Amino acid sequence: MPTTQLPPGPEVSPMMQTVQWLKDPLAFMETCRQQYGDIFTVKIGPLFSPQVFVSHPRAIQEIFATDPKNLDSGADAGIRSPLLGEQSLLTIAGEPHRRQRRLLTPPLHGERMTAYGQLIRELTLQATASWAIDDHLVAVSLMQQISFQIILKAVFGLQEGTRAQALQTLLLEQLNPGQPLLQGLLFLFPVLQRDFGPWSPWGRFLQKLKAIDNLIYAEIQERRSQPDGDRSDILSLMMAARDEAGEPMTDVELRDELMTLLIAGHETTATMLAWAMYWVHSLPHVHERLQQELNTLENPADLNAIMRLPYLNAICQETFRIYPVAMLALNRVVKAPIEIMGHHFEPGTLLVPCIYLTHHREELYPEPNQFKPERFLEHSFAPYEYLPFGGSNRRCIGMAFAQFEMKLVLVTLLQHWKFALADDQPVQPARGGALLRPKGGVHLIVKGKQTHQPSVLEPSLS
Repeated sequence: MPTTQLPPGPEVSPMMQTVQWLKDPLAFMETCRQQYGDIFTVKIGPLFSPQVFVSHPRAIQEIFATDPKNLDSGADAGIRSPLLGEQSLLTIAGEPHRRQRRLLTPPLHGERMTAYGQLIRELTLQATASWAIDDHLVAVSLMQQISFQIILKAVFGLQEGTRAQALQTLLLEQLNPGQPLLQGLLFLFPVLQRDFGPWSPWGRFLQKLKAIDNLIYAEIQERRSQPDGDRSDILSLMMAARDEAGEPMTDVELRDELMTLLIAGHETTATMLAWAMYWVHSLPHVHERLQQELNTLENPADLNAIMRLPYLNAICQETFRIYPVAMLALNRVVKAPIEIMGHHFEPGTLLVPCIYLTHHREELYPEPNQFKPERFLEHSFAPYEYLPFGGSNRRCIGMAFAQFEMKLVLVTLLQHWKFALADDQPVQPARGGALLRPKGGVHLIVKGKQTHQPSVLEPSLS
């Protein structure tokens, strides 16, 4: 018989659950799974409303297969942020979401995406141009620098100039606040979002956000008044896109999707690249096998061949698995009574597919805390068993671009430079805002240049 009440969960107060979640989310989730099973209820966040965490593959499969009319994400599921805006792909639902997704898919996939290969490589090498042997690097900071420039050039299509510099400065201030804990609390608890002018934290945040918006809207208006069909950046492609009724995206939609791509694509890709550099250089057998694979390239600058390298792909997949930067997939809110794996849920219930716990199931991933790329060479996983980018109609639309960028930046660095970890202490995951980051940022030492360095990347994929 299906149950009619929420699955069990921690009995401590919602405030204590929230503190535990903020302090050590991995330990909190592992403890809950050990005590309450694969489907449990927690009360965390601003309103302490119940959220049902789900990590059983069959339950996740049922969630992903449910019609979005009955179970969907968006603002009703608590996905909202002043940075994203109300027309972001993450916050809208129903037909507006389907329309926006259709418009955004082409610029982020296929041949259009691969045209950015040369740009990604050039920006990666620019970030390394001043390096010298024995330089000390922090991988997270390096990857943030590279990822941010890729977004400014490939997504925003910004040319050098006053507007580009001002936007870069303001965006970096918003993405890397001087008091990250305070900004995190402001986002988590709306009751703190009070504008008392520039002397208040929220007032300063809104002031900077308005300045960012003014610059983005100025860029959009300039593009509309001076159309250039030769531009291939994602903003230009978005502006040229038309829906089934022949209508373009509005300025507000363009602004919100640009901010969504920036926020969803900057920190996440940078963090995964830092993790990849850590795993490759902390496990000699992984590094050796990857270098052997890179050496098999007849043309080390052939983008086609790089993207097809099986062990490189396995390293990236395992990096996304072991410490997924997004621990949870997007919340889903129940809109009509449904049953998931024998549990009955009424409208208003929040279901949360738990990426981290699913990726650490022993029966799916033996020795789940060990970094083993070969598991992805030996087995194919279903979309409800391996879900670093979420799934169903809410799978991250930038997935292909993120994987493309990650492979190309990683290979470009390894083809040109030799690295070593600054120490042999294991790097642990730690919360960084809403994401899971390597604690300390991964410290590297530049050991020298590679003897043979490719000079040109072939930009096309077959």
